[in-house]
Amino acid sequence: MADLFLVRHGETEWSRSGKHTGLTDVPLTERGRAEARRLVPLIRSHRIGAAFVSPSQRARETAELIGLTDVRIDSDLHEWDYGGYEGVTTVEVQRDRPGWFLFTDGVEAGPPQRPGESPEEVGVRADRVLGKVDAALANTEGCVVLVAHGHFLRVLTARWLGLPPADGALFQLATGTVCRLSTEHGRPVIAAWNVRPGS
Repeated sequence: MADLFLVRHGETEWSRSGKHTGLTDVPLTERGRAEARRLVPLIRSHRIGAAFVSPSQRARETAELIGLTDVRIDSDLHEWDYGGYEGVTTVEVQRDRPGWFLFTDGVEAGPPQRPGESPEEVGVRADRVLGKVDAALANTEGCVVLVAHGHFLRVLTARWLGLPPADGALFQLATGTVCRLSTEHGRPVIAAWNVRPGS
């Protein structure tokens, strides 16, 4: 079975400052663009059978900068809907909710266009994406690449491993990195994590 590559988009102003960036369409910084460009050798060294990208401009631009073509935009790849915590840092949330932790506590509801998601709801989306990945791996030659967001990809990794969505908390994921999910003896594994050229 071919591998699944996860690419977290490059840096944005909000990711740099720690603000929860779900559905807000924040662009890459110049550093974020440079992070993406540095990933080109890591992507080009593999045969890509299919690529899927989040609808956000930060993910789409990252996909373009790393040289992916024939990319399918998939709304299931959007970042966690942070609801009332959109644009707010963890430290700021914890002033009102001491001990709050996204992966176990979820978020407060936001406005109608941003109602928020529980960890389990993000897990349902991740499972849908993994179903599409399975179909792509079965019907194409080469690997599958997903270009998306930190918290969503962490939940997706947990689900790949058969873990509950909250266990995405175990997988810290930096901007502008590549991860490789694979199998060993028919069982899902993490083959590489948080990789940048030269690391």
